[in-house]
Formats: sequence, structure tokens, C-alpha cells
Amino acid sequence: MKNRNRVTLVVAAWASLAVWGCSSSKTTVPTAKSPAASAAPAATATTAAPAAETFPQGTGLNVSNIDKSVQPCQDFNQYASGNWLKNNPIPASEVRWGSFNELADKNNAVMRQILQEAAANQSAAKGTNAQKVGDYYATAMDTMAIEKAGIAPLKPELDRINAIKSLDALQMSIARSLELQTGAFFNTYVGQDDKISTQYAVNMSQGGLSLPDRDYYLKDDARSKSIRAAFQNYLVNTFKLAGDNEAAAKKNAATIVRLETRLAKASKSRVDLRDPYANYNKMTVAQLQQKYPNLNPKHILDHTGLKAAKEVIVGQPAFFQELNTMLKAEPLADLKTYLRWHLVTSMTSALPQAFNDESFKFTQVLTGAKKQQPRWKRMNRATDGALGEAFGQLYVDKAFTPEAKAKAMQMVQNIKEAMGEHIQQSDWMSDATKKEAMKKLNAFTVKIGYPDQWKDYSTLNISRDSYLQNVIATRLWQSKDNTSKLGKPIDRKEWGMTPPTVNAYYNPSMNEIVFPAGIMQPPFFDPKADDAVNYGGMGAVIGHEITHGFDDQGRQYDAEGNLKDWWTKEDAAKFEARAAVVGKQYDAFSPVDSVFVNGKLTMGENLADLGGLNIAYTALHKQLQKQYPNGNYPKYDGLTPDQRFFLSWAQVWRTNARPEFLRQQVMTDPHSPAQFRTNGPLMNMPQFYEAFGCKEDAKMMRAQTERAKIW
Repeated sequence: MKNRNRVTLVVAAWASLAVWGCSSSKTTVPTAKSPAASAAPAATATTAAPAAETFPQGTGLNVSNIDKSVQPCQDFNQYASGNWLKNNPIPASEVRWGSFNELADKNNAVMRQILQEAAANQSAAKGTNAQKVGDYYATAMDTMAIEKAGIAPLKPELDRINAIKSLDALQMSIARSLELQTGAFFNTYVGQDDKISTQYAVNMSQGGLSLPDRDYYLKDDARSKSIRAAFQNYLVNTFKLAGDNEAAAKKNAATIVRLETRLAKASKSRVDLRDPYANYNKMTVAQLQQKYPNLNPKHILDHTGLKAAKEVIVGQPAFFQELNTMLKAEPLADLKTYLRWHLVTSMTSALPQAFNDESFKFTQVLTGAKKQQPRWKRMNRATDGALGEAFGQLYVDKAFTPEAKAKAMQMVQNIKEAMGEHIQQSDWMSDATKKEAMKKLNAFTVKIGYPDQWKDYSTLNISRDSYLQNVIATRLWQSKDNTSKLGKPIDRKEWGMTPPTVNAYYNPSMNEIVFPAGIMQPPFFDPKADDAVNYGGMGAVIGHEITHGFDDQGRQYDAEGNLKDWWTKEDAAKFEARAAVVGKQYDAFSPVDSVFVNGKLTMGENLADLGGLNIAYTALHKQLQKQYPNGNYPKYDGLTPDQRFFLSWAQVWRTNARPEFLRQQVMTDPHSPAQFRTNGPLMNMPQFYEAFGCKEDAKMMRAQTERAKIW
């Protein structure tokens, strides 16, 4: 399905789930502005040494992670987390390791306990969430049964593809692949109409690639060539496991590379895909038929439960034009091979271990991972992905309190108020644009923890017969659940993430910010921590999502969630000029070996980090002024609230990452590497300079003419 959500962190295609975590400390660490940093005068025969100033111990920050050999104004990421980075190497089964992964382990332990208990309960009433979750996880973990079954449970689907004898049958098989979510050729789904947010519309967008991005097929540098060579091996070995002999496997592998390279050449770049207007091309079904007769969209829509569709929004018409040509020009046998490849590899987790081993060998080349994650962790995620809201109900009972939800909601309200002040006090926006911006901000919907109304899985049948059959059943159910929306009112209670997810998002069409229960834990949110820590963590995340409503993409949607220009021409030009300063800053960041961040690809996330941190800082000071009207703010661990705020931000993003992963991230991820998420926004903030006493020549301090400030 298309995902218009802007998330605080996304999961790379070949990486493990990224989540967050932290530990508290009782250590006192002197800092640049801490009175404890000054040594006490030496004692003499006649005078006793005055006692060193002491401070209360704080919660939520582990100050022993600070590397005092580094100056905070030279490299704040290294200063704030240097000891942690040194003492926490990347485990063999991970491609990066940070606060995210520490929390992932804690979260995984809770999820595992819930799932193991559900799997052990074979007396759960048929049709209940407990039965479905338990049976799904039980079959997912029954590796002996999976090995014994082999590829046989997939035979009915393989036979469908093998039986294709005509273009008409091929089109029906493409429809089936869409329902099974195999990733073949293109994507289609029902979602809000970008320009009429009160209606659902059918959307079609480019797809069909096995590699993480089109550029992997098209670039000729040494690394791209080595990845394609590894991909070729993966293809050959997987076709052999699926029953082909050596010669056939090599021939079929070459076919996949050729067809996917052709699709890659027709695909838009990730930067181009950030333009919502260019991706909005509404056509009637009759016009679609006329433009793409070999694809025969009406035939496909009819066989995917979308017979009632009168119009379709086509994301990338040029891509579909090339696909239309391919379906007639390419041999039918080759197109069938392509469908078979995507079917089999989309089901890897439900096939014997040999299939998983081949997939992981290729993943190693892409990401640098040394060891495959244990199956229970992978099946935690698989169960959450398949039955997220059935499992989610079991999860929130154990892991989320009403008190945490109430406190988070209060933080959201404070940060929304701070954003309103920033808009009103902006010196570059006209009153007309400010009025519309405030209208949009006031219309935000906030969702925290879990849905008010859970999905109904009553029509989904899950059993203990076969994991692969359960995977197929859940995918078909999800597809039907999605297509059933067409013609219905917009479901504003629906969530785009499951409750255990450690992430957050802004959805422009809904004009909503959403924070699942999974993220409402340290280091983002700790009810025991001081406000500075919570606002530097969760507050900045809340600010990040709010700012997405006003970033380079989100600002193009109005208060009702419609793609509509509400800016004066002059204000839009000023915004773009200010955003360009951020783009230039991030273009200069290099995480590894002369590989540079793409400032255009990461623009929205960088703007959200910068804006989110600024408004969270304002909200923190509003909160402090309420509590301490005399301005006498307490210090914990010898640190001022401002210092703890920025350290809290840094600890969220502390990460060790493999160079292979960083290369892939820069090519495919709209989020900048972690060290630049820490340092990048701070380099533009005078509040940071003041908190740590930065001098003009400090590396973290940008020249005043180069500093970015939008919100």
C-alpha cells in the first residue's frame, strides 16, 4: 500500500526494526557550564577546603555515556554518547545498534512472552484474537513442519502462474499477485484522494523491483556491480531451491535482472517521488484502458474487488506506459518467470531454512550483517505485521498505562501551543499565510497509544495447519480489507501503525499525528524523568511530527488534508529559500567513504528534526516557567535543563552502524544517518550554543548567515 506517512524513523528494506531505549544513572558528571567542573581549592593548614557543590541525581539520562575528552561544541554526538558508542559494538545479527535497538530488545521480550503464552494456549475459543494470534505464531515457530512441507503449500499458486497461456490470463495472475502482495510489477491500493480527502480513491504506483532502489540496477560503480553480482547468485540459488536445474536457474536469473532493469529505467527517483502534484494523475477507467491496453487495468480492478471503481489516480504514467509495452513485447514465459520469482521470495519466511539462508547471504552484502536474527524475533515482527491489532490488544494490556497516555496528551497540547507561537511570531510569513497555517495546526488530530476502535478479524481464518497458508490467508484478508473501503466514508479511527511499533507518523490526508504505545517508553518518554529529558526525547518527536505538517511536502496539504496551495507566492518562495539552506547543510555531511547525504531526499525529515527540536525547546521553557516562575531552575547531575534537553535529544539518536548499511541508507532512506540527526539541527540553534558556551570558531557553530530557521 502507498504510505504517505512521515515517520520519525523508517525501517530499511533489508534492516532490522529500529526502535529506541535508555538507562538511567546516578553518576554526576561536570560539564562545560557545571559548577562541579571547577576543582575545589587545595586545603591549607588553617583553612578547610569548601565542599564541592552537589546536585540531585537525575533520571532518564545515563551521564556516564558522556565522553569528557570531546568538547560538546566540536562534536556533540561524540561528546554526548562517545562512551556509549565505544562500549556498545554492533551485535553480529544487527546492521546498526543504538538506543532504538536497546528498546527493541525490551519490547521484543514483552512481545515474545505474549506470543509464547498465546501459542501454548490451545484451548482458546475458535475465532478469538487469542486463538488467531496463538495459532499464527505457533505455526511460524514450527520449523520442523515448515521443513517437512517444503514448497508444497505454495504449489496451488505456482500452478496458477504455470497455467498462464495468454495475455488475458497473465492479467488475471497480476491481479492475484496484487492480492497476495508479492511486489510484482506495480502497487495498487485504496486510500484517500489527495485532492478530495473526504473520499477514497484507487491508486496505482510504480514498483516491481527486488533491489532496494532503481539506482542499484543503473549505477556502474564497483559497489553497485558487486551487489548485482550477489543478486545474481541469490537468484540462481533460489531458483534451484524452487526446483530448477542449473541451466534453467541461470537463464531465469538473467531474465529477472533484465526485466527489473527495464522497470528500473522507467521508474522515478526517490527525490522525484517527493512531489505530490507530479504523482497525482487522475484518469477514468476508460482512459486507463485506452492508455494501457496490454495491462488491461479494468480487468485487473475487476479481479481485485474494485469493480466499482470509475477513476484511478496513477502515480507515474511513464512507468505504466513502459510496463504496458513490456507486457506485449516480452516473451510470456519470461513474464511468468518474473511472477514466480516474486511469489516465492515474498514468502521466504514461510519456506524452508535454505530459502532464508540464500536471502540472508544477499542481505549481508547489502547491509553488512554478520549473522541472521533468531527466528523468534523475526516472527515477532511477522505476527505484528499480519495481525497487528489483534496482537496489539494483548500488548497494550501489558505495556501501556492510561497515566502515560494522559501525560503524553498534555505534552502534545503544550507543543502544539508552542508551534502556534512560532507561526505567529514568524518574521517571514504574511498574515494571510499565518492564518491558514494556524487553521491547519488547530485542525490536527492526535492519536496516542492504540486505536479507539480495533479492526475486526472475524472473517479471517487462522489454523495450526500451515504457516504458509496462514501467511496467504492474512495477506488476502488485508487486501480485501483495503479494497472494501472504496465508496465508504473515510475511516478516521484507522491507524497506519500497530500498537507495539516504536515509531510515529504524520498523515497529511488525515492531518493527524500518531504515537503508538511502543514509542511511549524511555528514552523518548519516562514518567519518572524531569521535563527537560522528556521534552528533549518525546517532546522533540511530537514536535517532529507536527512540523511534518509544514515541511516541504506536508505544507502542500491544507487543514482538511487536501493537496491544495494555501500559501502566498511570496511566502512559498521564502520557505523554499530557507529550506534550501537546510538542504545545502545536509548535502555536505558524509557518513562514510566520500558518500554524501542527499539533502533533497532527506529534506522533509531534516526540516522536521530542526522544527521539532525548536518548538519542543519553547514548550519546555513554557513548562519550566509555570513550575519555577522565579527562573531558578533545578539542576540534576550538575546539568542545567537546557543541557539535559539537548543530551536527551542526542541519546535518542546514538547509533553505531555498519558502513554497508550507511551506504544503503543514504541511497534509499529519507532520514539522515543518526549522527547528523543529532548534530544537524543543533548547528542551527543559538539555544544550543548558549547551553554549552560555544565559541565562534567551534565546529558545531555555523556562521550566522548560514543558520537555518523556518519554524
